[in-house]
Amino acid sequence: MPKLKTKSGAKKRFRMTATGKVKHGGVMKRHRLIRRSSKRKLHARGTFILSESDTPRVKLWMPYNR
Repeated sequence: MPKLKTKSGAKKRFRMTATGKVKHGGVMKRHRLIRRSSKRKLHARGTFILSESDTPRVKLWMPYNR
């Protein structure tokens, strides 16, 4: 069997937890920050667990990180 390709964008943006969940970084922190409230920027800090509906798609992109 040939090796499976890993999406290079996915391996930069997602990490797997030990239980098989997918972690991702906070969103909406790159540009146009002056119009966002401090509370909104504060809550976008850190890492988050990806939603259950998006997890199977990301796992297809990263076949060796299961």
